[in-house]
Amino acid sequence: MGIPGVDEAVEAFEAAAAEFAAFVRRGLGGRGSGMGSQMDSGTGSCGGDPLRGQADACLDGLDGSVRVDAMVAAFRVRLAAAYAGKAAALDGPVRSPGEHTAQEMSVVSEVACALTVTERSASALLAQAHELTTALPLTLAALQAGDLSWQHAKIMVDETTGLDAAGAAALEARFLGPDVPDRARECPAGELVPSRFRAKARTWRERHHPVSIEKRHARSVLDRRLEYVPDRDGMAWLSAYLPADRAAGIWNGITAAARTLQGPAETRTMTQLRADIAAKLLLSGAAGDETTADGGSADESTGRVPLPAAQVLVTVPVFALMGLTDEPATLDGYGPIPASMARSLVADGAGSFHRVLTDPRNGAPLEIGRQSYRIPAAMRQWLRLRDGKCPFPGCNNQSLDNEADHLLAWADGGTTGISNLGQPCPKHHRLKHTTAWTPTEASIDKPPGWTSPTGRHYQSEHQDWEPPRLPAQVLAASWNETPP
Repeated sequence: MGIPGVDEAVEAFEAAAAEFAAFVRRGLGGRGSGMGSQMDSGTGSCGGDPLRGQADACLDGLDGSVRVDAMVAAFRVRLAAAYAGKAAALDGPVRSPGEHTAQEMSVVSEVACALTVTERSASALLAQAHELTTALPLTLAALQAGDLSWQHAKIMVDETTGLDAAGAAALEARFLGPDVPDRARECPAGELVPSRFRAKARTWRERHHPVSIEKRHARSVLDRRLEYVPDRDGMAWLSAYLPADRAAGIWNGITAAARTLQGPAETRTMTQLRADIAAKLLLSGAAGDETTADGGSADESTGRVPLPAAQVLVTVPVFALMGLTDEPATLDGYGPIPASMARSLVADGAGSFHRVLTDPRNGAPLEIGRQSYRIPAAMRQWLRLRDGKCPFPGCNNQSLDNEADHLLAWADGGTTGISNLGQPCPKHHRLKHTTAWTPTEASIDKPPGWTSPTGRHYQSEHQDWEPPRLPAQVLAASWNETPP
């Protein structure tokens, strides 16, 4: 049983891909590009100017790439939805809610590993694929034709969430329906940048939603949350999803406080002041006075924001802790941090963390500090050092939340040794015990991989331990040593 229109869609994709390939050859001077001849492109004839022809081909290729991308996205949607359906058929009828949840987890995990994305992304794709293939036929058709980008299609899915079938069809028809009298014809949806399309779609949705915004807001308040995303260079993003009035009030209040601190002696920008005041509010409960006793500004990097208590592993190269090198330390759950930040955590702020010193010869863990109210067993600590996070491919769940587990069950003869232990997060611990996903062998320094129900093997990440940089005086001493 095939999906209607698949052959036609594939043929259209092949034609679009061939046209795109031709533009790439012309624009980049590939084989058979005919650089010395005249050619016509989608923007008109290049006349006798080959350079103009190549430039036009580059633009036509960019335009063609958008169409090809959209077609590929449509096939990805169709394949994801088809796999979910076929996997359910292969598994047979479910006998309990728990079995249904386990099957869904297995499908999400398989798609995530196949696409090399997080399970959150795979779950979102499967949900979007379900909506597009069952409730948004006009959007999927426009995506398949290359008239709508994947970003536009996701926006349509987002903005129809919570609408009944009639409301979703009306919103979709407003922007994509060919026979709707009040269709948005001033600019086709695919020709709007995604942010503008979202603004238009959301405006129409708010005006025509069958449920009042008061009721919808009351439900949405339950989804308020705080999110943390690590970034480069020892920095991270902290964002809050809040009711609009509270978010605006916080922003305006912090802005007003930042403005009062501006003056000739203040070197921080408004953006930096906002960030410092927000950090102090969150960590100490009050913005206070950010100026120093002599009227100048506080330290530009942190102000007088108190250091957080880190209930995590802080892996510090020995020489970096001594201040002899500036190589990064590692904060569990985040990644590389400046050595100065690690030294501050060790010296000033964090009484509930495990300091880990590394061997200056090879970067391997050397010592685990135990000055903490939370003292895990030695083997649990070594698992945390070996894996760093849940070993399931793509999972970012960090070590403090994970569960030590026998790879080969104790009842089946498994031993309690580091090479027979993993530390999956609670979600993937359940996945192991409720589905056919199975962990593979581990070793002292390598976490286990995973084998999916389809027999595909997915390797886990390994820790990137590297030999630390030796301080100059050590290198000089080594250089001056007389070999035996």
